[in-house]
Order: sequence, then structure tokens, then C-alpha cells
Amino acid sequence: MKESVEKLKGTTTLGVRCVDGVVIASDKRATTGTYVASKAAVKTLKVSDRIVATISGLVADGQKLVEWTKAEVSLYSLELEKPPMVKTVAEFMGIILFSVRPYLLISQLIVAGLDYVGGHIFNVDPFGMVSEEDYFATGSGSPLAISVLDSGYDEKIRVEDGLLLAVKAMKSALSRDSATGDGIDLTVVDKKGVRFLPREEIQKLIEGV
Repeated sequence: MKESVEKLKGTTTLGVRCVDGVVIASDKRATTGTYVASKAAVKTLKVSDRIVATISGLVADGQKLVEWTKAEVSLYSLELEKPPMVKTVAEFMGIILFSVRPYLLISQLIVAGLDYVGGHIFNVDPFGMVSEEDYFATGSGSPLAISVLDSGYDEKIRVEDGLLLAVKAMKSALSRDSATGDGIDLTVVDKKGVRFLPREEIQKLIEGV
């Protein structure tokens, strides 16, 4: 069990709820022990038109869980002729993670998105617990990122400022956590849908913080 939990630590991902959407950030480094396995890892995955999930832990476990969830979301939308709420998607992932116990899918996720109620950030842990948060971070760099989010978050924050806060938090993790590195990916989910920010726009935000 201890070894499984250790495998959750080598990354940093975070989500911030804003009044007009959600902001998600992740680093690009994938590690195997002390070995840097990839410098271009994609840790934020699209689940639906207005929902994404970040993964930390074993990449294969996280990717497979998101694939299962995407299939379930498609069936839900076809049968009920409406998209599921973000909470429904997070709880589905929690059920899958709980149902495989005593074995573990070694993955912790942030499920983030927008529904008719508003923006949502959910933490889904590897044991199946689901909790809604204003902001959250996972991985080995999360204590560094959370300290920045704690001091800078405001309930009235908008996406524009949420991006700057997310970059500031990620830069803190990048500077002190050896398992976090090789750049930042930023994603916004708002009324227009999911938008993965281009590299040029991300670089401008980094330089502005």
C-alpha cells in the first residue's frame, strides 16, 4: 500500500474554480523513480465538451479511467439527451476506484468543468472519495502549489486572474519539487467549452507573473 501511495507523488496538477469558469494547470514531467521518463507528458485530459480531468499517479491507470468515463458520459448524453453534471462524472470515477478494492487503480484526479449550476472542482482520490473544492492540487508539488492558492484565491476570482494564480502556484512547485518540471500546460473551461491554451499564450502568462 505504501508503495502504491508513493507512486501518486511525482507530479503537480491543480484546479481553480472561478466565477466564469475553471482553470486547470499541470506540469509536463513524467518520472519513474528518479528517472525522467518524459518531458512532454499530457496530464490534463478532455472528458466531454465542458469537463476535463487531471491525472497523477500511474499514467496507464489514469488514462484508462478517463477512457471508461468518456464512454459512460457519451452513453448518458445519448440516453438522457443532456450532458451530465460535473459532480455526476466525478462520482462515477469514484465508484470505479472504490469498486476495484482491495486492489488500487493508482491514480488521483481533479475533475473540473462547467454545468448549468456553474464551475466545479472535484478531488477524486485513489480510494474513491470525492470532495468538491474551490481549488485543489495533487502530486509531490501540491504543498507548494496549495500554499500559493491559499494566499491568493478569492471567491470572486475570474478566469483571467485565475490563470495568473495558477501559473504562480505552478512556478512555486517547479522551483522546489524535482519531480515537477519541463513546462506548464494550462486549460480553461468556460461557456465556450474546453480550451487548451497554446504555448505562446502560456509563455506570456509565465513571463507576466
